[in-house]
Amino acid sequence: MAKSSNPEGKTGVRIVVAGDRGTGKSSLIVTAAAETFPTNVPRLLPPTRLPEDFYPDRVPITIIDTSSNPEDRGKLAEELKRADAVVLTYACDQPETLNRLSTFWLPELRQLEIPEVFYYAQKAVLHPTGPLFDQETQTLKPRCVRALKRIFILCDHDRDGALSDAELNNFQVKCFNAPLQPSEIVGVKRVVQDKLVEGVNERGLTLTGFLFLHALFIEKGRLETTWTVLRKFGYNNDIKLSDDLIPYSSFKRAPDQSVELTNEAIEFLKGVYELFDSDLDNNLRPIEVEDVFSTAPENPWNDAPYKDAAEKTALGGLSLDAFLSEWALMTLLDPARSLENLIYIGYPGDSSSAIRITRRRRLDRKKQQSERNVFQCFVFGPANAGKSALMNSFLGRPYLDSYSPTADEQYAVNVVELPGGIKKTLVLREIPEDGVSKLLSSKESLAPCDIAVFVYDSSDESSWKRATELLMDVAGHGEDTGYEVPCLIVAAKDDLDSFPMAIQNSTRVSQDMGIEAPIPISSKLRDFNNIFRRIVNAAEHPHLSIPETEAGRSRKQYHRLINRSLMVVSVGAAVAIVGFAAYRVYAARKNASS
Repeated sequence: MAKSSNPEGKTGVRIVVAGDRGTGKSSLIVTAAAETFPTNVPRLLPPTRLPEDFYPDRVPITIIDTSSNPEDRGKLAEELKRADAVVLTYACDQPETLNRLSTFWLPELRQLEIPEVFYYAQKAVLHPTGPLFDQETQTLKPRCVRALKRIFILCDHDRDGALSDAELNNFQVKCFNAPLQPSEIVGVKRVVQDKLVEGVNERGLTLTGFLFLHALFIEKGRLETTWTVLRKFGYNNDIKLSDDLIPYSSFKRAPDQSVELTNEAIEFLKGVYELFDSDLDNNLRPIEVEDVFSTAPENPWNDAPYKDAAEKTALGGLSLDAFLSEWALMTLLDPARSLENLIYIGYPGDSSSAIRITRRRRLDRKKQQSERNVFQCFVFGPANAGKSALMNSFLGRPYLDSYSPTADEQYAVNVVELPGGIKKTLVLREIPEDGVSKLLSSKESLAPCDIAVFVYDSSDESSWKRATELLMDVAGHGEDTGYEVPCLIVAAKDDLDSFPMAIQNSTRVSQDMGIEAPIPISSKLRDFNNIFRRIVNAAEHPHLSIPETEAGRSRKQYHRLINRSLMVVSVGAAVAIVGFAAYRVYAARKNASS
């Protein structure tokens, strides 16, 4: 007998668990019944009765295990027809079992003419609850809230924080191809206002009310309503923008090309900054940065390499330059993610208008000028040479006397102002000493590098020797692969006494390799000798400051010799041909006269 608390008087629910072999059907049933994960389970369980208090309405639940053997197909079909509900299983480590849900199991339910079971099975697959709603807290999940907030903002055309009757009707037509009658709009707002006073104001349905409405739909089992809205605005089952909204073909480029934001995208981001910098103090506080990305699945700058990559204000926020620098860094390193987040925060134009591909650096070298606005500088050097101090100083951070070795690559990005008020964005990428070999094991590793800087401790001769070894390795790799880069040497810790013969050694190396003499700096004294301007200036002229190794010089001399020899042979051949032709003419005339 069913308990009296059962609202529908149902005597029991029969749930059939089906799926491919090895997808965990029996384990799932035992876990549900015993609330512990079993180590060993029989191949096929007998009908399993769940505890009476398992379900709030105290409806008796019986779970039926099924066999995947072909000879048991008849028994399986019989159980499926008797089922009140069907659970289909798949194994996460066997992707083909997931595919079989749509290619075999759902068609099988349809073929067995189980319309109601099939409808709810299909509904569960097409409109899953998990990504939208937390059953324990009975609230919308954060990513769902973020997506619905973005949709609300996109539909709030007058940006007054509420959907007017006209905006609500436009939303309805866009998502469901049918307008709302005035009485229906009144009814919707009344339902919200009765449950949530702040859900409606004099201007219309607020964001709070919009979110409440979707939570209500889901609670009532109308998940298809929320999923229809999400999919109309380009979301997939992970509540992220579908791949077809991102023009990946726009990012196709040669290894020595880079991706930058266009002026159109930068102007949009300036507007976003002004909108969220509510107190207009040129300081976007961390909570305001979170608000910027509140319509994206998550804040992309919370993790490496973007976290702490830009200069912070005294109040711990981002200036406009720092905000744009973070976007420039993300566009350089991961253009698809950058473009995706531009769309999330409301970029209004065609997505392909937000980015541009730069000219190949090889062509820049021929033109003797780079047109890039964002330059990437690789920072090499031995341990404890002062690389991190240089990076920190670039971001306005105080000098630290204590040494902390860098284990992973670090990025620092900032705006560098050049004479004439021109601004360029410089990205410093610190390469730990023990990471150089791995970096240079790839042929194209120097392709994204616009300029390389080699830092050494000017008071330590061994640091200088190691820096020159790294310089030789990088220069040789560039010569071998065709991705030569301008190089500068930085003599750090200039506040300390130089090692003996420092000037003679550095002069000899720089002259031998054809690059500028080391640039002395002191992070401790904050004397940087215009180092960041000099880095940008060298990157802007990619045909200069390119080091030449002995092997590279010999290779060039060999090629010049070959070319000269070919020219001599070509000239000799041309002279011989002309002489032979002249002789033929002379011989012909002589024969004619005789």
